[in-house]
Amino acid sequence: MLRIKGLSYDVGGRELFTTLDLDVRAGESVAITGPSGSGKSTLLSCVLGLVRPAGGTVEVAGTDVTRLRGAALARHRSSKIGMVFQFGELLPELSPVDNVALAALLAGVPKDTAYRRAHELLEELGVPLTGASEQLSGGERQRTAVARALINSPALLLADEPTGALDAVARERVADVLFAMPGRHDCGLLLVTHDPAVAARADRVLALGDGTLSKADDAGTGAR
Repeated sequence: MLRIKGLSYDVGGRELFTTLDLDVRAGESVAITGPSGSGKSTLLSCVLGLVRPAGGTVEVAGTDVTRLRGAALARHRSSKIGMVFQFGELLPELSPVDNVALAALLAGVPKDTAYRRAHELLEELGVPLTGASEQLSGGERQRTAVARALINSPALLLADEPTGALDAVARERVADVLFAMPGRHDCGLLLVTHDPAVAARADRVLALGDGTLSKADDAGTGAR
């Protein structure tokens, strides 16, 4: 679902990535750890096509996003990639169903199909279907964000510190949901986190440092 080859990127005169390689398969979860400033979020931005690398390729579902521009990039991102941010980034005045369905509507999915799928995903993830999203708990908002990321059946699910703003109980439940998604939806999951307990749930744990990825000492066991 994701294949990165020879990725290089410079920022502020500093070489952030040096011929970085990474593969994520369907049904697989990969967690990336590393200190602040190592480039974890920038790596996700390269996968999303928001940042243009100096060299290398970033293939998502067989298409090199570094070669896409404008509407073609937006279409590929919408149909093949789902993104979960640290703070959910929901529209607080909209209901959970509206937040999730909106992502499908923007991708051109018919209204009836979008709302049916939104209801199904939210029920699967245990999110209340009524009220404004601002009334949800932190964990419920993040589970809504996961549903939104999945609404267009992406090949690749990305998560940027998805449990970083949650308490211990909510963190565990959101992590349970996230790491179940590759098996349930046959997608790849690439997650970046500072939390070693969350990272350890992944099938593989990689450490980002000195511009490259290497196997982390506390590599995950794939436990869910």
